[in-house]
Amino acid sequence: MPAIVLALVGFIVFALGYRYYSKFIAERIYRLDPNFRTPAHEFRDGVDFVPTNKFVLWGHHFTSVAGAAPIVGPAIAVYWGWLPAFLWVILGTVFAAGVHDFGTLVLSVRNKGQSIGTLAEKIIGRRAKLLFLFIILILVLMVNAVFAWVIANLFITFPASVISVFIQIPLAIWIGYTINRKGKSMLIPSLIGLAVMYSAAIAASYIPALQIDLVSYFGGEGSTVFAGLDAVSVSFMIWIAVLMIYVYIASVLPVWKLLQPRDFINSHQLVIGLAILYLGLFFTWPAAEMTAPVTRSVLDVSWFPLLFITIACGAISGFHGLVSSGTTSKQLNKETDARFVGYFGAVGEGVLALITILAVSTFFATQTDFLNAYESYNVANADGLTYFIGGAGQLAAGIGLPPGTAETIVAVIVVSFAATTLDTSVRLMRYIISELGQEYNVKPLTKKHVATSIAVGGSMALVLLPGGDRGFGSGGYLLWPLFGTSNQLLAGISLLLISIWLRRKGRNFLFTFVPMLFLLFMTLWAMINQVVFQWSGLGGGEAQILLFVMGSIILGFTIWILLEAVMLFRREPPNTEPDQE
Repeated sequence: MPAIVLALVGFIVFALGYRYYSKFIAERIYRLDPNFRTPAHEFRDGVDFVPTNKFVLWGHHFTSVAGAAPIVGPAIAVYWGWLPAFLWVILGTVFAAGVHDFGTLVLSVRNKGQSIGTLAEKIIGRRAKLLFLFIILILVLMVNAVFAWVIANLFITFPASVISVFIQIPLAIWIGYTINRKGKSMLIPSLIGLAVMYSAAIAASYIPALQIDLVSYFGGEGSTVFAGLDAVSVSFMIWIAVLMIYVYIASVLPVWKLLQPRDFINSHQLVIGLAILYLGLFFTWPAAEMTAPVTRSVLDVSWFPLLFITIACGAISGFHGLVSSGTTSKQLNKETDARFVGYFGAVGEGVLALITILAVSTFFATQTDFLNAYESYNVANADGLTYFIGGAGQLAAGIGLPPGTAETIVAVIVVSFAATTLDTSVRLMRYIISELGQEYNVKPLTKKHVATSIAVGGSMALVLLPGGDRGFGSGGYLLWPLFGTSNQLLAGISLLLISIWLRRKGRNFLFTFVPMLFLLFMTLWAMINQVVFQWSGLGGGEAQILLFVMGSIILGFTIWILLEAVMLFRREPPNTEPDQE
């Protein structure tokens, strides 16, 4: 199967979904009002509530939700063959992710920019709100650990990418001040910033002196540095410490100083990166054949239902609802912009997940090579991201980029997205901790720097956890299976809240209710299997205490919330609120 055929099919489905389905949802279901006064105007403070051009906001939203997850998940899921992953990304994006991201944004905008966790109280009740906030708190903590782990490992594997990533920070701050003071367009400065970044990446790929290679500095792999830790572990520790310092600062700054300009740069990175990869696919299409199998019968792990939690971002993701209701809703200039920002943001992530599937599936010379590389689910889980970078570099080489330079640029893109998600997630975690402090009258938790310190400290402790066969700093790796299930449960609960809200308005809620039922069924099935049989050790394997404890808490809270919602559905008739907010 030529990979270009799948790319064209995917683009056609995405285009039709945005052109027709999202328009139907906007006009007939969510009923957007161009005259509605959004929270960005009502509560404008210049820090979190800032009316923003929809293209700039799309850049922030898109890069915040994209991160590394729509790359990691599909790169793992190809283990079961390219067809299941392809179908879930395409159909999930159009009928689930777009509706979910769009819906959580509208719901938050219609409720003063409140987070989806806070909205649970208004829609279901106070107890549901507290349970939901704790689920979200655990999820964002895992997001922080997973993405910090990804970034640190990419810095170690691709040291030529480091200088380019760090150059982006002062460039973004300069752009933020320039735009805020002079009121000019962000487009030209951000393109200049991107050109500087890529020039640095290209130079570093050829000049070893520009590569920040801590492993070599400490003597290379296998060298013992101190306290029995090798050079890789010490390098990992240093990068995690640097990342935590960065996200602390980034998450407390006003959004216009770093968040918005850096995310706008990253949105261009994504567009350019995707253009490079898809053009590379086009120019190499006779040779770019899908060497991964169409489907694959394997013995160790079944794709059903695990596929639907392995690919979270890229099909549907609960974290997107946190971003939509946590930061994006506070910057939406007009309510009608929500369709472009929310639904089209999900489509953009679907395009990224699709090229991931194609890059990995065309990377190997033969199907035998693929099967040897993806010999087990655990191997796919550990090495999928590396195969994507290799495959993406191979596609980029199709338009003339040297393979080493192409891999460096791809690594820069992945790290930039992951860093965007990381500091957005820490900002969201600060909001949640402050909200819990208000709820339980613990005043220190409502302080910005106290809440941020707890968020950063907890994330750092979690990512540095030792365990498994990967030794020190394997916390992010260990948490990936739980991240997927928790993320999808959160998406299901968010769709449930949207469905109840629509039902109260007397609108057709089936367009959110059906994907909610599908997602919760698959995810609860997968999570019960993981918690009861895998992580507990009852299935015959080794018990994984961290995953078992955290998974049990999340599963229990989720079932509790669902029971509360079912009772609400049974006792409350539809159309209990006027259609105007």
